[in-house]
Parts: sequence; C-alpha cells; structure tokens
Amino acid sequence: MSERVRVDLAAHRRTRTAPGAHVELVEQTPVGDVLVRELMRVQLGLALRLAGVVAVTLGGLPLVFTLWPAATRVNVAGMGLPWLLLGVVAFPFLAAAGWVYTRLAERNEADFAALVGRPAEPAAQRRG
Repeated sequence: MSERVRVDLAAHRRTRTAPGAHVELVEQTPVGDVLVRELMRVQLGLALRLAGVVAVTLGGLPLVFTLWPAATRVNVAGMGLPWLLLGVVAFPFLAAAGWVYTRLAERNEADFAALVGRPAEPAAQRRG
C-alpha cells in the first residue's frame, strides 16, 4: 500500500504571483498603454521598412530603364526585360514581401505575448 498524502489547498493559495504585464493590459493602465504603443511602433516600423524596400525595388526599375536605355532592348524568352520584370516578376516579389511581413509581424506579436506573460496563440488556431 502507498502512503497517504494530505492535500492542503490553502497552501496553494498562498503562492500567488505578482501581477504581470498581462494584468496591466487587461486593466488598461498607463503601463499597459505604453506596452501597446510600443508594439504598434514596432509593427509600424516594420511596415514602413518593408514598404520602402518594395518602393525602391519596383519604383527603381523604371528609373534604371530610363538611365540605361539598352536594358529596354533586352529580350528574355521572347519578352522584353521591362515587361518581364514589371509585369511578371513583380507579382511573386510582392507575394514574397507579404509573406516576409506576415512572418516578422507574427514574430513581433509572439515576442509581445511572451513579454506580457501570456503564451502566444498559434497562427493556425487564430485563423481556423
């Protein structure tokens, strides 16, 4: 036979943890407001940096073709290089930029969730 063990529920209640950042967010305190503003600032910075990369890359192509007219006469697979880059390659590039943004934004949100002491919800559970 095994030894009997007495379970004391009052002992469990005594081990309360200090309120964390999650409580600050729920109660909408000034500290929680600062945390949310910081997350928004980080997400905005990410969006602006990625938008800058896309704008310089796609917006710079017409400038390259203007400054280097010989590039406009190059044919690749029977298609002019400007049409190929701006009409075909641009769409996978934009899709890749969107994928990169989503991954980095979700990482920022997971870091924020870890900071406030709440486990991040997997992306599959949020969407489904």
